[in-house]
Amino acid sequence: MHIVLLSGGSGKRLWPLSNEIRSKQFIPIFPQRDGTYLSMVQRVYRQILRADAEARVTVATAKGQVATLRGQLGEAVTLSVEPCRRDTFPAIALVSAYLHDVQGVAGDEAVAFCPVDPYVEDDYFAAVRELTDLAAQEGGLFLMGIEPTYPSAKYGYIFPLDKARLSRVGSFEEKPTEEAAAAYIQRGALWNSGVFACRLGYVLEKAQTLLGGVGYEALLAQYEAIDPISFDYAVVEKEPNLSVLRYAGTWKDLGTWNTLTEIMEVPSIGDVTMDEGCGGTQVVNEMDVPVLCLGVRDAVVAASPEGILVADKRCSSYIKPYVERFTRAAMFAEKSWGSFRILDVGEESFVIKVTLRAGHAMNYHSHAHRAEVWTVVGGHGEVLVDGVRRAVRVGDVVRLPVGCKHKAAAAEDMTLIEVQMGTDISREDKIKWPEPKGEAVVRGNARGSDEA
Repeated sequence: MHIVLLSGGSGKRLWPLSNEIRSKQFIPIFPQRDGTYLSMVQRVYRQILRADAEARVTVATAKGQVATLRGQLGEAVTLSVEPCRRDTFPAIALVSAYLHDVQGVAGDEAVAFCPVDPYVEDDYFAAVRELTDLAAQEGGLFLMGIEPTYPSAKYGYIFPLDKARLSRVGSFEEKPTEEAAAAYIQRGALWNSGVFACRLGYVLEKAQTLLGGVGYEALLAQYEAIDPISFDYAVVEKEPNLSVLRYAGTWKDLGTWNTLTEIMEVPSIGDVTMDEGCGGTQVVNEMDVPVLCLGVRDAVVAASPEGILVADKRCSSYIKPYVERFTRAAMFAEKSWGSFRILDVGEESFVIKVTLRAGHAMNYHSHAHRAEVWTVVGGHGEVLVDGVRRAVRVGDVVRLPVGCKHKAAAAEDMTLIEVQMGTDISREDKIKWPEPKGEAVVRGNARGSDEA
């Protein structure tokens, strides 16, 4: 089975755990036996491989999510990266061209396209595989429709022509009012899950007709000029040869705090204390300070470096316009080599806690407008500064003047406190360099020195 996971989202509805870099699918909320937590994308990825151990999975994503995806799914994960966001149809066209031109997938092979972040059980991906088999055998476009459990105003609706498990599609309706949704359900409508399957050549033909791109490189070259448009508007609602497969199992779109807390397996994550007066309340604390809740009922409490949310569950779906007023930069992000967390922001300084995972390293890079000082506070590894390698361990200090080329590599999990100093500190001030060829100069441990 070929399956494409569509990974997008701006991260506003699950603030403060999500931000412009860390979308909802990357939040670790599913507890494991070893005490760690899985994110939604990690859970979905594992479910796919349980349904089909030979499945070929590709993630269509934006540039800002690449490091997080590689950090959570591994360096070997296959990614199709959008140069910029242009809604679902251009993204689907681009990943289809990538599969054909780069991965060598034939045009007559079937591919399933799914959102990356539904909360489902394993039988969902068995149904996705069935959908793919139907597309391979019959051609055309096959959708997955969800048997609705309540009249929701958050989803589009599919109207099948009959009540068979596999039916032809009669029509669509966009997100309605709850009153209209109740009427739709009485007429036998299904929620539109955003899942579909078709032969790869079908999407390539639509891309040729609607975008003028015939290949991966051609689409990449014109991508920024493409008008944003959804796959539903561009293709699905105009397709005469359209069928829908009913799915009646567990399916939740975890787009708001209210729906997210419905599937949380534990009442709290992190350093949290709740008294017996608390009920129906979920707390997620990603800070290094305790959170205490007394007599709090039917609420969501979330704390992270981005901020603190305290909301009645009934109101938690309406946070987006408030969050959009916040202008500060993301305070936490995952990278392929580890993560960083901003601890303090001054007028001409940033203090950041940087965690590098064992065996991983930063890119070799420099900054034109800021100097940095690294202090190793956990683990050990090495630094490369202007071609010179040095071993570092707890207590070592590394001074990095403006313009010097540098990187850090971790032999074991290593934590640095990074102080950035300058009048124009920004994420854009970063120049990547190839590492020096040949043997770099190797010197002893930099312990006790501020010259590393």
